[in-house]
Order: sequence, then C-alpha cells, then structure tokens
Amino acid sequence: MERYRTIRAYSAGGVVFRLVPITFAGLYQPVQWLAGQQPDNSAVEVALVGRSQAGIWALPKGTPQEGETIEQVAAREVQEETGLQVRLITYVGSISYSFIRDQIRYHKQVRHFLFEAIGGDMALHDHEYDLVEWFPLPEACRRLTYQNEIHILYQAEDVLQRWLQYQQKEGLK
Repeated sequence: MERYRTIRAYSAGGVVFRLVPITFAGLYQPVQWLAGQQPDNSAVEVALVGRSQAGIWALPKGTPQEGETIEQVAAREVQEETGLQVRLITYVGSISYSFIRDQIRYHKQVRHFLFEAIGGDMALHDHEYDLVEWFPLPEACRRLTYQNEIHILYQAEDVLQRWLQYQQKEGLK
C-alpha cells in the first residue's frame, strides 16, 4: 500500500448572483416571496466559471494569500475569476473533498459565500478559466460539474430567498 504525505488545504469562493427583469413569459421563474406576498418581476442568475476544453463548469474559488481573512479570499477570488465587482452578502456553507497529486494527499475545505454582482465586466476575468457566463438558477444547477457545488448552490438559493425577503420587508430592494 502506498503511503502519501497529507496536506490540509483551505480555500474560499462563492455564488455570485444578479437579479434580472423577466421579459419573456416562461423564460425565467420569478423570485418567490413568502406566502401571501406577490413575486417581483425579476429572476435570479448565477455566474459560473468554466473550462471549455475539459467541459467543466464550477463556482469561482481560490486559495488564500498571506494575511487575508476567509471573506477577503472569497471576494478577491470571485472578482478575479469572474471579472465582476461584488458585494458580500453572507456565508453559505462549506464543502470538503480529497485528492492526490504528486504523491501528496490533499484534504481540502472550501468555504462559500453569497455575493451580489454590483459592477465589473466578465470580459475582464483572469486566465484560470476561459469561460464565464450567467445562467438562470435552475440551469446553473444543471451545468455545475461537481455535486458538492450543486449542494452549495441550493443552500445559496435558500439564503438568497431569505435575504431578498428581508430586503423587501425593510424596503431596501
């Protein structure tokens, strides 16, 4: 049996969303509010990063630089990988997985946050991925390559719905 040296690694990233007006009936599902409230006329889109050669779609994420908080890592990485300026909303959840590379077993934990896109340009994303696109939430769930990221996206949807409801109740959105 081969023995591997083990390294614990941490990274952070997130789910970047935007609200888009519903313009064509049936194209998007409206954002749902609490029972008795009217849905607004917008739908949620999520930014995914991809590698066309490998056919991979993922959530943006990356590794910390010295002195960064986990929130700073997540914000920097999603901005670099998507080209978008983002605003941190809240923590969503974490995933863990292991892999072996060069005779080293890595145990990796990725902490994910919810971000709202507030500017920027997807054309300005870094070179790590060659694709960055917006997808309606249900389509983003179908496109993601890794099951653990699909789970994070569902968690982010729940968090986002509660946040939007709070924003509406407080008259902030």
